[in-house]
Formats: sequence, C-alpha cells, structure tokens
Amino acid sequence: MPWFILFVAGLLEVVWAVAMKQSNGFTRLWPTGIMAVCMIASFWLLAVAMRSLPLGTSYTVWVGIGAVGAFVMGVVVFGEPATPMRVMAAGLILAGIVAMKLSS
Repeated sequence: MPWFILFVAGLLEVVWAVAMKQSNGFTRLWPTGIMAVCMIASFWLLAVAMRSLPLGTSYTVWVGIGAVGAFVMGVVVFGEPATPMRVMAAGLILAGIVAMKLSS
C-alpha cells in the first residue's frame, strides 16, 4: 500500500505543477486553488508513504514521477518540444525510478 500511496502523491505533484502553470503567476483563482489543494495532498501522501518507505527511495520516486509527468504534460498539453535529448533525459529519470523501486 505505501507504494500506491507514493504513486498517487507523485501524480498529485504533476497536477499541482500543471495548475501552477495555469495560474499565470497566481493571478487566476481556480488554478491557484487547485494547485494549493493538490500540493497539500501530495505532501501529506508523501509523508504517509514515508512511514513505511525509506526517505531516499520515497523522495526520489516522488520527485521522479513529478518530473517525468510534468515533462509529458508540458509536451502534450502545452506543446513544449520533445527533442531527442529531452526525451532521453526523461527516460533516464524513469529508469532511475524503476531502479529505486527494484532496489527496495
């Protein structure tokens, strides 16, 4: 169950990052509110997962899910470039997440 909680926390990190982008520097109410709620929920779920998982593993996986998810959303939703180097970098982060999971 801690791994599932950590995964959801990582997904919420992606949601709050996208909402932060949509908030236009915190000038738009709804995206700012969504960002705040998802940020709090993401941190709380990370803390819950850390009760059972090692700090280094849980934090690295959480950040990795957020980073790769934000990259994917940037490409898909915001039309950011998916250059070979950026895709390779995201792939390396994903490989790191898998390695951390397998090592635990």
